[in-house]
Amino acid sequence: MAEQTSDTPATTSLWVERTGTRRYTGRSSRGAEVLIGSDGVEGVFTPGELLKIALAACTGMSSDFPLSRRLGDSYDATIRVSGAADRENEVYPQLDEVLELDLSELDAAAQERLVALVERSVDKVCTVGRTLKTGTKVTLTVESDA
Repeated sequence: MAEQTSDTPATTSLWVERTGTRRYTGRSSRGAEVLIGSDGVEGVFTPGELLKIALAACTGMSSDFPLSRRLGDSYDATIRVSGAADRENEVYPQLDEVLELDLSELDAAAQERLVALVERSVDKVCTVGRTLKTGTKVTLTVESDA
């Protein structure tokens, strides 16, 4: 492993560990955990749900700065995300997000400008959304202790 210097940003390690039949715990080197499992199992997210949550969270974080500048640091926002899986091809052909905000304090022109700014910000800096829109190469290496 390369030595970390003050000029090198820390890299968070991510992994999942099997905890049962079709049950895993996702972990990060920063101490975070998330329970993952099959649809219908209580208290877990499916991998597809995590993908959708990652998209919604990225949208929220990408829009946070312009929204807090205009609405104040304590604004409320909910980002809902949905999209049915195409089980024949095992893909999500479309994911739909809805960013719910209270813009009632702004006039129509200010609302329109803020929405355009938020859309530009999300399009520019939401890594998850940009990755999903452009696609990415995924590789798998299987290692054995044997």
